[in-house]
Amino acid sequence: MAEIKGVAFPIPKQFAQRFFEGKDVFVKPATVFKELKPGMKFVIYQSHEDTGFVGEAKIKSISFADDPMDFLEKYGERLFLDEKELKEYVKSQERWGGGRRRREGRKRKWMAIELEEIKKYEKPVKPKRFVTAGGCYLKQ
Repeated sequence: MAEIKGVAFPIPKQFAQRFFEGKDVFVKPATVFKELKPGMKFVIYQSHEDTGFVGEAKIKSISFADDPMDFLEKYGERLFLDEKELKEYVKSQERWGGGRRRREGRKRKWMAIELEEIKKYEKPVKPKRFVTAGGCYLKQ
């Protein structure tokens, strides 16, 4: 079996570009995370417009919370979404089932991935495989 080297998540263009402007914390419902460790690669897949891999970073840390608003307190301005955008994102996830309750009656946790060594590619690189909304592992 191929070794997992990292992860790619789709991020709309207007938000993806923020990682190249000083933002370094990515937040989403906890999907595709069980094999992730600090030091692995995080590839930014720009979705909606000019799609493709547009940059990469190294995962510095991964944290979890029941309430994604806790990440605002912990990371503040470093989050790639502002408070209003995060609240809208949380609401959209509840509507589409991203914050859905699991079989045991618990809500899905949220994760924050702290990044370092963020690099922008010169031009978008088209992936060989489709990057799902939940993200995908990168294997070698």
